[in-house]
Amino acid sequence: MKDIDPQLKLEDVDARPESAYVWHWKTEHHFSYHKHNKGQLTYVEGGAAFLYTKDKTYFLPARHYMWVPAGVEHYFQHRYPANYVRTIYFFSEPEDQQESFYTKTGIYPVSNLLLEMILHTASWDGDILPDDKRFIFIKAIKYMLPEISSVPLPITLPTTENPRLQPVLKYIQENLGEPLTLENVGHAFNYSERTLTRLFRSTMDISFFQYLKLARMIKAMGYLLETEKTINEIAWDTGYNSVSAFSNTFYKLVGRRPSDFQP
Repeated sequence: MKDIDPQLKLEDVDARPESAYVWHWKTEHHFSYHKHNKGQLTYVEGGAAFLYTKDKTYFLPARHYMWVPAGVEHYFQHRYPANYVRTIYFFSEPEDQQESFYTKTGIYPVSNLLLEMILHTASWDGDILPDDKRFIFIKAIKYMLPEISSVPLPITLPTTENPRLQPVLKYIQENLGEPLTLENVGHAFNYSERTLTRLFRSTMDISFFQYLKLARMIKAMGYLLETEKTINEIAWDTGYNSVSAFSNTFYKLVGRRPSDFQP
């Protein structure tokens, strides 16, 4: 497949409202926030990524796909090497608003059947129109998604464009293995504990400690799926001195033990 300007490809997605648009790429692209008039399914083959919307960060682990509804501003970044990023943009229909799945951003497990269907489209590129026999296949994928994707990955991380809090969140993300507290994080930015507490609550409706816990668990999921680190090492690298405390926190938030989450 010849190399095409990714920005032009994004513009092509909505050029034919009645079509499905298929795009598989191997090289990493960096996009700014954008949106489509079509719902988007993206599967990262052989890697993992983060999906960013205006108010949340979603971790997209291996063997999962992301669904982005039409009209939702987003971008995503690979955090680990990927073989291919496989994306299908689905035509919108009035009935979509009656099915809650199509209206909510989420990360879902990829069943064996869905994975085979996604891979079946690997040689397709661009618009698939209603008079194309392949359109029936794409429509089957779209219609099966609500039936097989009832339970999204339960952990997401709130984010903000607040200029006072953004550097704080960046600092936390870069130091998750350290013993972070309200006191030492606040001190790094000349905020009192009270000010930092209020800033988290008023801006993201979450406490500092809740945010820290979620950020550490998302980091842990990445380690579990994409590295050879032991659970002991991952616990230490995400700021836990106790493996049992790490494992219990992971289970409460993710619904699975760390050992069960590993491939």
